Amino acid sequence: LKYLLRTDSLFGLTNKKLQNPSLAYRPNLEMNEKREKQDYRNFESGSLIDRVFNTYKLMHTNQTLDFVKQKRAVWAGCNHTQMRMMDSIMSLDELVDESDPDVDFPNSYHAFQTAEGIRREHPDNDWFQLVGLIHDVGKTMAFWGEPQWAVVGDTFPVGCKFQNSIVFRGETFLDNPDETNPSYNTEYGIYESNCGLDKVHMSWGHDEYLYRVLKFNNCSIPEQGLYMIRFHSFYPWHSHGDYMHLCNDKDLHMLPWVQQFNKFDLYTKTTKLPDIDQLKPYYQSLIDKYCPGLLKW
Repeated sequence: LKYLLRTDSLFGLTNKKLQNPSLAYRPNLEMNEKREKQDYRNFESGSLIDRVFNTYKLMHTNQTLDFVKQKRAVWAGCNHTQMRMMDSIMSLDELVDESDPDVDFPNSYHAFQTAEGIRREHPDNDWFQLVGLIHDVGKTMAFWGEPQWAVVGDTFPVGCKFQNSIVFRGETFLDNPDETNPSYNTEYGIYESNCGLDKVHMSWGHDEYLYRVLKFNNCSIPEQGLYMIRFHSFYPWHSHGDYMHLCNDKDLHMLPWVQQFNKFDLYTKTTKLPDIDQLKPYYQSLIDKYCPGLLKW
């Protein structure tokens, strides 16, 4: 199976829990404008911190197991609209992610920044570049009535104990009923040991939604790319080493791919915005290869 490739050797990564893992996955890009690694994902201070905290407070109050099941039922059928992938990407011109402490510009620019960062380091891996471009497209749910706290931000499992590595863990779950539910607040909760992340209910957001859209439309992105899309916001797992007790062998073999993607998702954010009109023809060719035509959303 493809996921049994030694991806840890390929990227020089390990699955060991790190003290500050995100610092180990920074690409050699020239567009970071001398931003230090510790300047990213600052959830303690900054001009956007109040907006960010309020978004996570609403998320952590309302994202329960029952809520997630309800949202899966609403969105998994992909019956909301039909739209081409590039149109969906460009619609993100209208979205500023209220959970992001790093940037305050439309998400469409971040899509092309991420893709171009991957393209510079992996010029021959076109599906990887495409994943960089489309990874946040699930945020279009915000245009169809979903509040941002059910669309953006870091994800985490529901139905089991909320781990301490979750952003604002100590302050924002106090009103979440699952926090005090004895069926859900233990280490394993409703899950079995090493059941696999595919069987875990993640907090509802753009990761899971886009994954389901791509599967529903039979897009040909490789499994590694689908994992990047489905779990790129799962920071407690890929950057803090939590929830390993729920992972199976496939998850652990896919983890280095998600970590490799994360460095581009995080560290390509810059106020130097790309020339999207110049880049669109190239990326349209990748869309035509892997997820062509009208897609059901």
